[in-house]
This record gives sequence, C-alpha cells and structure tokens, in this order.
Amino acid sequence: MPGKLILVGAGPGDPELISVKGLKAIQQADIILYDALVHPDLLENTGPDAEKIYVGKRGGYRSVKQQLINEMIVEHTLAGKNVVRLKGGDPFVFARGREEIDYASNFGIISEVIPGISSVNLAGYYGIPLTVRGINESFWVVTATTSSGELSADLTLAAQSSATVVILMGLRKIDQITELFSKFRSADTPAVIISRGSHLDGKVFFGKVGDISEKRGEAGSPSMIIIGKAISTHPDYDAIVNSLIEKESHDIG
Repeated sequence: MPGKLILVGAGPGDPELISVKGLKAIQQADIILYDALVHPDLLENTGPDAEKIYVGKRGGYRSVKQQLINEMIVEHTLAGKNVVRLKGGDPFVFARGREEIDYASNFGIISEVIPGISSVNLAGYYGIPLTVRGINESFWVVTATTSSGELSADLTLAAQSSATVVILMGLRKIDQITELFSKFRSADTPAVIISRGSHLDGKVFFGKVGDISEKRGEAGSPSMIIIGKAISTHPDYDAIVNSLIEKESHDIG
C-alpha cells in the first residue's frame, strides 16, 4: 500500500510557532522533505528512523528543482512511506503546495494539508497592525516578482488603494517598489522591512517610502516589505522615525 503525503506549514521561523497537529505529523513521518526556511530545531522532533532530506530553494543559491521534489514525493510514498513535505510559512501561501498535491494525485496518492502561520502574520508578531479602524479597511498581500522576473502588475493596483500592502520577495526590487508607491501615495507613507522572519536574528527596520530602501543593505534574507498608514500606530514608530530624521539633519549639518 502506498504511504501518505502530508504538507505541513512550519511557520515563519520560530520553531514554536508550528501547530500541534503539524508537530505530530513530523514525529510520525518516515520521510521529511524540508525547505530552506524551516528552523533546524523542528527536525529534532522526528522519529529515530526518519529520513530527513533537504529540498530547499533560495534566491541566489543552487536549488532543488520542483520536478525533482515532485518525483521524490511519489517515489517514497509509493514505497509505502509516509512523507511530510515541511514548508516554511503556509503550504498554500506563495508556495507550491497545490502543485505537489496535484502531481501526487496522478499516482493515486492521498494527501493532507496542515496549515502553518504565514509570513503575512509577521507584522502582528512585531506589533505592527495590518488594519486599524478609521485608517484602512483592507490589506493586500503581493509577491513582488512574477515568474518572468518582472515587477508584479498587482503592485500598481495595490499602490493606488488605501490598503496596507504586504510585499513578499521584494527586497531586490525595493527601489522600483518605492518609486511606484511614491507616485501613487506619498514619500512620507510609513514603511517597514521585516528581516529574517521570527528567527532569533529577526529585525524590523522602520521608515518611510522615501527612505526605507536605505535599509536594504542591513536586511537579511528572507525579508518582506510593508507599506501603509497603519504602521504608524506602532508605539515606537514616531520615536524611531524622528530619531532617523534628527540623525540625518545632524549628519548634513
């Protein structure tokens, strides 16, 4: 009998942010196919005989091709193994969870999805609200880059709204992004970069659309950009931004 495929969301970095159900799946798995953004501490929860196989994909690094990952899933499940596909964040949010399930289903493999905390929720993790009553009524989540490497056309639509905009995989295009938002909003619109998720070395860089790109060199991978007025309600926002302005004025003087 074939085994089962379980897609598990590992969360945005902090290993304690995985669900109880996801942790149980890891403990019971025969094979763990894990991504680059999965915290190594999670792999310590596997059974003694479980095989852990790295299949990570990272921008700028040599990566495991998606087709090979699909084939590995099928190979191990058809051999009677229960396979956990452990993904950073949530398997169905800017991930290829649907693609992997569809491929496996062609071979009669049963699949299950255990959601994870998406990187979208990192704003709240750092005390930054995505919506605030009286300021905005929605938030957008957009990947910055299309499969062809171009800036997403959805960003133009998002920039014209009053929504908080969460931009994933956009650090390399931050100059284009801030130029776009300066055109439709204001250079003074609050902005933030969240670097390295909820890992211990995670950082938050506050600023405005007009100057946030200056923090690009300090941010690690992965990073996300958030733009919107709701950011200004963070209790430290005014103090941080004003201190940056004062430092800039001092440097000029």
